[in-house]
Order: sequence, then structure tokens, then C-alpha cells
Amino acid sequence: MEGNGGCFRNFFHSSKPYIAMVSLQFGYAGMNIITKVSLNRGMSHYVLVVYRHAFATAAIAPFALVLERKIRPKITFPIFMQLFVLGLLGPVIDQNFYYAGLKFTSPTFSCAMSNMLPAMTFVMAVLCRMERLDMKKVRCQAKLIGTIVTVAGAMLMTLYKGSIINFPWSAHSASSNNASSANNNEDKDWLKGSILLILATFAWASFFIIQAVTQQRYQAPLSLTAIVCFLGTLQSIAVTFVMEHKPAAWTIGWDMNLLAAAYAGIVSSSLAYYVQGLVMQKTGPVFVTAFSPLMMIIVAVMGSFILAEKIYLGGVLGALLIVMGLYSVLWGKYKEYKEKEAESFSIPQAIKGATATTDLQDIKIQKNTQPNPKE
Repeated sequence: MEGNGGCFRNFFHSSKPYIAMVSLQFGYAGMNIITKVSLNRGMSHYVLVVYRHAFATAAIAPFALVLERKIRPKITFPIFMQLFVLGLLGPVIDQNFYYAGLKFTSPTFSCAMSNMLPAMTFVMAVLCRMERLDMKKVRCQAKLIGTIVTVAGAMLMTLYKGSIINFPWSAHSASSNNASSANNNEDKDWLKGSILLILATFAWASFFIIQAVTQQRYQAPLSLTAIVCFLGTLQSIAVTFVMEHKPAAWTIGWDMNLLAAAYAGIVSSSLAYYVQGLVMQKTGPVFVTAFSPLMMIIVAVMGSFILAEKIYLGGVLGALLIVMGLYSVLWGKYKEYKEKEAESFSIPQAIKGATATTDLQDIKIQKNTQPNPKE
């Protein structure tokens, strides 16, 4: 019984990073759907970013102040500059461009374009020497091939539509929304939205790389998340004052706009930044971003339920490729994790053996040097 319990505990402990990242993808998917509804109702994405990170700061700052009051490092100027850049890349550049691209396109299309995130992060991690690319090893080949297959699946979803696949739950809502869907499609600037989404993905990948570097020097994840959200709020306010000149744009009531800001701030910013940081400390930035394709699949299903989005054959084929590529990347990361775990286990054992040998030698020396009472 104890053996079974120990195996279950070990399995649960090793599965926690996977469970955490899959759960975050559901959270991100809900954010995409709710935000799309809010943007369609006329909310400014600049104002949405401000309120989102104001909620995020208010949600996580109390925990950071209480739980990390004794371990919080001092903020030096280099660390502050890294935090400032994180606030600029994540809350300001990434999310403003992503919301603008989401407004011009659709949730499923936006998620498909953001699936370039693992590839961008992998390339940047290799360039920054955070990932070792030894093509002689099978795990490195799996990560590279998986990244390429994932991007190919995302591009297939973008460039090839094919025939429409009708689901039982979307058949009744598709006919009632044909007119409004046609009008909305006429207003979408897909090329502009695609460019904005690519820039947002590049900023998000850069955020992960710099966050991994900053965590090594500022080892207080709650405080780091709170500071990044707070700096992002201030920077977003400055950007909104420049870009949004209508005072009425700041108005928010007990409606979908408030829900979108609160949900995105608490779930997709404060909670997501913190969980991603914890997982990244153990697995690295490539593992964290490898789960982003799952969000696209979840959004496609939720979009067909809630927004009556049309799902095409190309989307399904692309999703299958994305799952295959994701599995390949995760398999490579799992093998790499096992290798590091074996190395970290063998080193203490060697040290322990050397220490035991030294202790035996010390005992023998002491025994030989002790005076004989018979002499």
C-alpha cells in the first residue's frame, strides 16, 4: 500500500507542471471569448488593458506583501529596468496588439496565429543559450521537429479553410447568425489583424525569455508579478491617454466590459504570470509556451458553442498537426528533464560516497593515533 501511495505521489508531483499549464489554457480560452464579446460591443482595447492590469495588481499585491515580506530582494537599477521592460512587453505591447488583432479577426484565428509562440520562444531561447540544441540527441530532434509541425498546423489553419464542419450544438445557431456574421466579416481587416498578432506573439515570446532571466536575480515570484502588473498599468495609462481621446471610453459599468477586465486581470494576468513563473523555474520557457496550441483547440470548440463560429476542415487538420507537434516537443522536454534529474541524483550520491570514505579514513586515523592504555 505504501508503495502504491508513493508511486501516486511521485506521479502527481511530476504531473503538476502539465496540469497547471493545461488549466491555464482553459483560462486563456475563456478570456478570448469574453474579450471578443466585449470588443464587439465597442470597448476600447487600450482601456481594457488598463483595467485588466489594475485588477491584476489589486488581486496579487496583498499576497505578495504578506507572503514574501521576508524574502523579497532589494530592487537594484538593473532589476528595475528588467521589470520595466517586462511591463512594456507583456501588458502594453503584447496585449494591445493582440486585442487589436482579435478585434479585426476572430478568437480562433487569433489563437491560431499565436501558436507561433513556441517556435519563436524556442529560437530565441537557443540564441540566448537557454536551450541546448544538440542535433545528435533524439530529444533535441523531437523538440525541433515538433516546433516545425506545430507552426505548420497553425499555418494550415490560417491559409486553408476547406468545407464547413457542422456540429450538432452549432447547427441551430448558425442559421440565426448568418446575417450578422456576414456583416462582421465584411468589416474585418484580416491582413492588418495578422500583422498585429505576429507582433504580439513576438513581444510575448520576448516576455518569457526576459522573465526567465529576471527570476534568477529576483527570486520572489508573487512580488515580481505584482510589480510587473503595476508597471504595466502605469504604462498602459500613458499609452491610453495618447491613443484614446474620448473621456467616455473610460466608462465601465456592471456589464460585460467589467467582466472582461476582471476576468482577464485576475485569471489571465496575475494568476497566469505567477503560475507560469513557477513552472518556468523548473522546466524553462519552451515548456511553458509549448501548451499554447491547446488554447486554440479549446477556443474553437467554445467559439462554436457561444459565438456560433464556423469551424472548417482546415482548422481540424491543423489542430491534429498541432497536437502531434505539441506531443513531440513535450516528449523531448520530458526526456531532457529525466536526464537532468538523473544527473542531479548521481552527483549527491557521489558526494555522499566520497564523504563516507573520508569518514572511514578519519576513524582509522584516530584509532591508530589514540594512545594504548597498556603502554
